[in-house]
Amino acid sequence: MKDAVGIIGGVGPMATVYFMDMIIEMTDAVKDQDHINMLVSNHATIPDRTEFIMGRSDESPLDVMVEDARMLARSGCEFLLIPCNTAHYFYKEIERCAGAPVLNIIEETVKLAQERMAAQGKTLRRLGIMATEGTITSGTYSYYAGAMGIECEAPDEEFQKKVNYIIYDRIKAGLDVTEAEMMEVIDHLRGKGCDVVVMGCTELSIAYKDMSIGINNPDVVDSLEALARATVIKCGKQLRVNDK
Repeated sequence: MKDAVGIIGGVGPMATVYFMDMIIEMTDAVKDQDHINMLVSNHATIPDRTEFIMGRSDESPLDVMVEDARMLARSGCEFLLIPCNTAHYFYKEIERCAGAPVLNIIEETVKLAQERMAAQGKTLRRLGIMATEGTITSGTYSYYAGAMGIECEAPDEEFQKKVNYIIYDRIKAGLDVTEAEMMEVIDHLRGKGCDVVVMGCTELSIAYKDMSIGINNPDVVDSLEALARATVIKCGKQLRVNDK
């Protein structure tokens, strides 16, 4: 497909749909043809990323994601996207094998967090990460943020268990999560001195959007929103006024 972006999706399926919706909502368009062409592989059976990273499964998702990336690149996609933070543990290998550049959700999230702080005349020094155990353990946020001089802070063990519950037992299971459950962890990270708290799992992005958490919490940044904004800009489109 000409002038398309390729989405390695299904990680998870609901987050992939939300991501596509975000791109459409954020694009300043007045007709169909103004929107971004997207080719999506909603591959729900990709093995669980966290289970492999944590050593609880021998099923690596890498080969499947590489295969999907190559398929999208062969189909003419100019660049690729992975709307999953945990999957960026495999980012370098996927990009190396894909045959097309891959926009990095973690880099874009850290950049957006920096921009939000800069808009207040402040410097981002400490970033709180709400994410899967896989993302926390792999240290991907620390790797990219550290290169920018930013310290990353993870929840204490008790609160990480709460995050795991929210992601796996509620959102991925198609069940509701309360705003109080989300805010409890956000406030915990604020209490650890974090300037900004990141929704570093795209399942958390779903709850963030449904609850409109960002409206009253400008110090909370959503990784899925960051990737969608970067996608619109990289495609040479304009962001809608309320998304700038």
